[in-house]
Amino acid sequence: MPIEPTRVTLERRDHILFIGLNRVDKRNAADLAMLSELALAYGELDRDPDLRVGVVFAHGDHFTAGLDLADVGPSMAKTGGLPLPEGGLDPWGISSAQVSKPVVMAIQGICFTLGVELALASDVVVAAQDAQFAQLEVARGILPFGGGTTRMPAVAGWGNAMRVLLTADTFSAEDAHRMGIVTELVDTDPLAGATAIAERIAAQAPLAVQATLASARAGLISASDEHAHLPQRLGALMMTRDVQRGMEAFMTKSPAVFEGD
Repeated sequence: MPIEPTRVTLERRDHILFIGLNRVDKRNAADLAMLSELALAYGELDRDPDLRVGVVFAHGDHFTAGLDLADVGPSMAKTGGLPLPEGGLDPWGISSAQVSKPVVMAIQGICFTLGVELALASDVVVAAQDAQFAQLEVARGILPFGGGTTRMPAVAGWGNAMRVLLTADTFSAEDAHRMGIVTELVDTDPLAGATAIAERIAAQAPLAVQATLASARAGLISASDEHAHLPQRLGALMMTRDVQRGMEAFMTKSPAVFEGD
């Protein structure tokens, strides 16, 4: 399905897809249109063989104020969730498989509710030192349905997660970093930091990156089962031309240029 975005911006830069939340006048609060376009953008990242990594960021001073309940609420009341458009992937990885390629996130300003859950579902998160986070669902009479109750305890630890989820208190970027929600804190533009990491990922062998990501995710579910599958994963990679490129680069002490085959 072609994407004609009004709530997100899309920019291809080499092998990276930049996905920008762009509802600045509403502090990037997610309405149904934004959620749909975000899902379509993730679907495009997943399917396009030329794309190797995604960078999610936000225009304006804030990452997201969370859900626009005035717009999304009626749909939630009817269905108990949020519908995915045809060709879209759930950015939170709850109702469908997560995107098979790494997602790096840049956060500034406020990052509330589904924004925190979006960060928890991403692979690397860079945040500004003065960013603020909150899981506000219990204060709205609902619960986190983008993975907050399932991922937060595993990432932050039980006590930290319950402190955040059950109080709806705002917490700092330093606290988010301490709890493992944020990977890296920066004093300047977090998008620059996220881009630098994405460029480093995009320079690696893409099939190896995807296999590593898939293995790590599977290991979170069952480390013993995934350990049994590692020889098969490695065997498949050993048949690729990128392995030859990587080995040759190692032997000649030159940079490898991977083609993804």
